[in-house]
This record gives sequence, structure tokens and C-alpha cells, in this order.
Amino acid sequence: MAQQDLSPSPLRRSRKAERLFILLFLFSLPFLNPWVRGDGVGYYAFARAPLIEHSLDFTRDYQHANDSFRGARLDENGQPKSYFRTPTGHLDNHFTVGPAILWMPFLLLTHAGVLLARALGSSVAPDGFSAPYRITMAVATAFYGFLGLLLAFRLARQYVEERWALLATLSIWWASSLPVYMYFNPSWSHAHSSFAVALFLWYWHRTRSSRSLSQWLILASITSLMLNVYYPNGMVLAVLAVEAIRQYLSAFRRRSLPGASAIPRVPELLLRHLLFAAVVLACLLPTFITRYLIYGSAFESGYVPLRNWLWFSPAFLDVLFASNHGLLAWTPILLLAIVGLFLFWRREPLVGTPLLAGFLAFYVFIACYPDWAGISSYGNRFFVSLTPFFILGLAVFFDRAAQLFRSRRAAFAAACIVVAVFTLWNAGLMFQWGAHLIPARGPVSISEMAHNQFFVVPRPFSADLHRYLFKRKALMQQIEDRDLQQLKNNPPPP
Repeated sequence: MAQQDLSPSPLRRSRKAERLFILLFLFSLPFLNPWVRGDGVGYYAFARAPLIEHSLDFTRDYQHANDSFRGARLDENGQPKSYFRTPTGHLDNHFTVGPAILWMPFLLLTHAGVLLARALGSSVAPDGFSAPYRITMAVATAFYGFLGLLLAFRLARQYVEERWALLATLSIWWASSLPVYMYFNPSWSHAHSSFAVALFLWYWHRTRSSRSLSQWLILASITSLMLNVYYPNGMVLAVLAVEAIRQYLSAFRRRSLPGASAIPRVPELLLRHLLFAAVVLACLLPTFITRYLIYGSAFESGYVPLRNWLWFSPAFLDVLFASNHGLLAWTPILLLAIVGLFLFWRREPLVGTPLLAGFLAFYVFIACYPDWAGISSYGNRFFVSLTPFFILGLAVFFDRAAQLFRSRRAAFAAACIVVAVFTLWNAGLMFQWGAHLIPARGPVSISEMAHNQFFVVPRPFSADLHRYLFKRKALMQQIEDRDLQQLKNNPPPP
């Protein structure tokens, strides 16, 4: 049997799927939860403090934070505890500045609108905490998450039938950890990260056959955005490393890559790669400057020092299977996506090898990180960055599985059933996590989780969904109270 060709098809693509995505996105906006909570306090502070305070003084951000975030950082008088001050006198804020960069255009417009409304008699506070700012932040996060999905869909659509790319995108959209960080916790960085990685992969793939100098510079600016948003995204650059190795080997051997134009000579490759690195470093100035101002060193991240990482005992199996936010234990549909990545690597090695290298590098990096479970996390939130990888992998898996059926219609119907099951399971588990029926931190009981899915979740689900849509403030306070109670009963280790 001849090997299936997965090369991008030149056929004109239908716009129906993209119109469907836009409609679904618009209908999903009522699920947006415009609150700033937990890690989101640190991310949002990098936008609010410069916009409103014109400084990097995060005192008011911490004072307005949710109780579980504020309690550890403020004293009984509501002032920051001394040990949260860095050597430069700033409050510790190790969160990245990238999300603030992406929010800022929208927040600037909102701030101007609020100031104009104040001049016309409005009482809305121009403090960055009032509803217009929070709603703008949440809508912007969802918008970036949606753009990431659309870019990933367009990439997957070049290698499989549109139906499989469509189904894979919808699956990851609703059956993974993404919706938690795209809608429920929009002040966190993960939806932005999925967008930045998708933009990087889309542009890398678009220019990979023959990348001009200007395209290298654009790719460098996208790369720096990806790193400003989330440091672990640096592992995705394994995609470029594999590409570069091939190019240098071909240059030394004086031959071309299959299907590509002539490879430049070694000096040309070196020049382009050095310019790429220089632009990346230049565009990382927002990170370097904020690190220097807060910590006194441009290269201090504020996270666990590298010397304390699990370099000799990586948590390879736990990252995937542990009840403590294991990737596959919480979001099992990603197993099919990972299988699809390996299938793609076998069937299309020219593109599949760098993509698989990027996925594996990210996986090893997280397995070596001491807090690999993400502390308070839905599933393993770090892997939300790899959303475009999972969409492509799942699309290829569906495409390969369809060959086992007698007709495409039967295959599509079966795939829809599988996706519906995983989506319902994920919806129930998100409800359990959000309502604190299971601990937000640490291991959970798999048997209790499964029992709740069938016998506990169905009863309050519709009532709490109604409260979430129409009486959200009271529900969010109840969730925060439950979180505080769980922290009190099970305090984190010092």
C-alpha cells in the first residue's frame, strides 16, 4: 500500500469552518470570568501598575488581590511583608511581562474611554481594577486564545482533510485545560502562550522552505514575544535547532533539502542565525529591564534556581500520569494527540521531526522543573502552550483512524462521539475543580474524581451554571471561600 502524502494541498480552502469558529467564539464569550486572581495578580500588575501608577509599584495590586494570594504577602495592616521585598526595594513579581504587552493596546483604549467618561460625569474609577479594565483584560485573553486556535487549525488543515482539522481544534478547545485559562482564569498567561506558540509555528512553517532575511527578522520578533510571554516556550525553539542542523549538514555536503530551494552557504546561514539571535535578545528587553529593576539582575527570573531542578531525577511518568495534575490523567484526549504527533513524524519526517523535537524538549523541561505539577492547576497547565502541537497531532490521529472505517461518514460520526465523551468528561472535571469538589492543589483521588463525575456533578451542575452566568460575583466568592478552607486544612509546604 502506498504511503499517504501529507504534503500541504494547493486546493482552495473553504471558509465555512473559520466562520463556524468565529460564531462559536462569540457564543462562548458569556463564559468569560473577568477576575484577577492567583498568579493572574502578578501578570496583570505588569499592565496595571505602569498604566495607572506609572511605576512598577505593585502594592495596590497585592492589596486588591484575592484572599489566598493576599494573605501570604500582606501583614495584618494590609502592608506588604518585608520578606516579599527584593534587594532593589520592589515587591517580588516573578511572573512574565508578555501578557501585559499583549493586553496593553486594549487597556490603553479602555483607560482613555474611562477618563473620557469621567469627564462626562461617570463614577467609574480609572484605577485599573474597575469592571471596564477587567472585562477588557478577559476579552483580550479570549481573543488571543481564539487566534491561537485559528492558526493551529490552518496549520493542521494543510496536512489532513478539513473535517479532521476542524474536529481536532474543537476537541482541544473544549476537552483540554485551555478553556480554564481562556475563560475562567483569563488573567493567567497560558492562553497568551498558546497564541504565541501557534503564531511561531504557523510562521515558521509558512517560511521554512525559503526564508528571506526579513522573514528571519519577523520570526525573531515572534520568538521574543513567545519568550516574553512564557519562559518554558524556549524549548519550542528545538524546532529551529533541528532545522538548523539539517541546513548546516546540507551546506557542508553542498546539497539541498528535498522540496526546498538551494541551501545557503555556511557563512550565510551563520549570518542569518546571528541576526536572528540578536533581534531576539533586543526584543527581550521588556523582560530584561523588568528583571533588572525588580531583582537587580537582568537574568534573575525569580523562579526556582536551575541548580535545584530535578536534572538527575526527572518526573517523566508523574508529569503524564500522576493524580497530582498529570497531563493524561486529567486531560486524556491528549494521549490521542501525542500518538498523532508520532504518526505525523513517521509520515512526514521533514516537518514532523522538528515538531516532535519541540514537544519532547518541552516535556523534558517540565519533567525537570521542581513544581512540575503546577501547584494550583487544572490538569498540567504548563502544556497549554503546546495547544497547536496537540491540534495537529489529534487531526492526524483522526485522519489515520478514519482509514479503519468503511466510509468517511462513519469515521466522522465515530470521531464526533469520541470528542463528545471527552468534552463532557472535561466539563465535569472542570466543574469539580472550580467548585473545589476535588483539591485545587496536590494529588486527587482518581476513584473519587470518577465517582463525582457520575453521581455528584450532574445534580448541581445546571444550577451552578445558571449562577455562573447570572450571579457570578456570589459564586466566585463562594469558590474563593472554599479555596481558603482547603488551604487552611492542607497548608502548602514552606
